[in-house]
Amino acid sequence: MENILLILGLSLLGISIYLITYTLLKSQGASDTLAWATGEQPDETPSPIINFSRPLVQNFTLRYAKMIQADDYRKSIANKLMTAGLGRSLKVDEFIGLQILWGVLFPTLLLALNVALGLGLPLFVCLLCGALGAYYPHMFCNQEKKKRIHSAQLDLPFFIDLLALSTEAGLDFIGAISRIVDKAPGSVLAQEFNQVLKDVRLGSSRVEAMRKMSSRLDMSEVTSFVAVIADADETGASVSKALKDQSIQMRLERFVRAEKAGATASQVMMIPLVLFIVPA
Repeated sequence: MENILLILGLSLLGISIYLITYTLLKSQGASDTLAWATGEQPDETPSPIINFSRPLVQNFTLRYAKMIQADDYRKSIANKLMTAGLGRSLKVDEFIGLQILWGVLFPTLLLALNVALGLGLPLFVCLLCGALGAYYPHMFCNQEKKKRIHSAQLDLPFFIDLLALSTEAGLDFIGAISRIVDKAPGSVLAQEFNQVLKDVRLGSSRVEAMRKMSSRLDMSEVTSFVAVIADADETGASVSKALKDQSIQMRLERFVRAEKAGATASQVMMIPLVLFIVPA
């Protein structure tokens, strides 16, 4: 039995070495795949794990990621990257390459070393590492999306108030957006409004550019806000009046969310109370 395990481990190690050598010899094609159409370097992500893994992905797994041509899966990844605000940081091929690296290559090497060197790790540990590694890019995107939504929910009522005041003062809607972008750099909403300005300058209509922003943020509050702007454009109603009503609605929804979070927190506090404080 030990001889069989040793042969299996050496076989896996040999396959891993072959794949690594083959990929290194063909790394130029992977570099071309990673190159962005604009010729610019991608931005760093907030994850040090992904930033550390990028050279490994480029040299070892990007070629294999390119072979995966499942259109629905690629579209879902592209949409996830867009809503997480990672469109300038990650490409779909790199996302899949990360999954292959941490979900397939690393567990395979770990399993080979475990069998060949007799490390004594249970098989489920290697399988668990593979499952977690393959899911990590999805988990990272979900986390970044939650951060963006939370930031936008906090800033949206204030931004709408500023838009209403600016339009009442005589600025047009695009001019009001430009003024807000200048006054609130670094905010998620300011970045999205800045993209709206770029889309308008490139020829998109105001409503079309706002709907693109709604797709990028993927949150009900922004969708409702964009719908109000679109209705005001179609009916010729006052934009400032619509914005004021929308701001009141946004603040009411934020108050309801705060009440719900407070009620949830009181329930969660019962767990340590019952398990630790009451027995003591």
